[in-house]
Amino acid sequence: MNAAGVILYGPPGAGKDTVTAELVQQDPSYALFERLKAGPGRTAGYRLTSVQHIDSLDRAGEILYRNVRYEAEYAIDRGGLSELIDGGHTPVLHMGQVAGVKAVEMFPLHWIRVLLWCPYEVTKARCTERGDKDIEARLKAWRETQQDLLNHSTDSWALALETNLLSPRESASAIHRAVEQKAEGRRHHIRRLVA
Repeated sequence: MNAAGVILYGPPGAGKDTVTAELVQQDPSYALFERLKAGPGRTAGYRLTSVQHIDSLDRAGEILYRNVRYEAEYAIDRGGLSELIDGGHTPVLHMGQVAGVKAVEMFPLHWIRVLLWCPYEVTKARCTERGDKDIEARLKAWRETQQDLLNHSTDSWALALETNLLSPRESASAIHRAVEQKAEGRRHHIRRLVA
């Protein structure tokens, strides 16, 4: 079986954490790729570090993608991905920028691009329910994600899943099927997002 990776792209509140947890529940070989993070905010699901450390890795050519959001800096490093793969895992990456998706795809894996989507009001409700302290910043990120998709409207996604209409289990099952088909060398249906 060829090594594969999953990229979950979508706005805040679209269910990236929830769908990842369900993927791991269905198959423990999936593992969240914990991005490097320097700055304030949530700590769960990240490898906390400093901007200086990220700069050092970047100068060494180890950073695939870095970005700033919510007053913190995030980075995806080659070493972190390699460690997961060497451990027999299928990495699951959470992304919020199409530029980041494209940068990560330069890492030699069979990548499955998945768009997780939900309406603005659903993001607002979910962020409120989970107690986010920076809801306005997350709603701004939702609008930025929508514009990002419109700016890349010709890009294709292996799956486009509306998480307000599907259960986490249904979403994870669809992703798992796409990964299995890719690993077996079968072509899976490519769905193009229609703006």
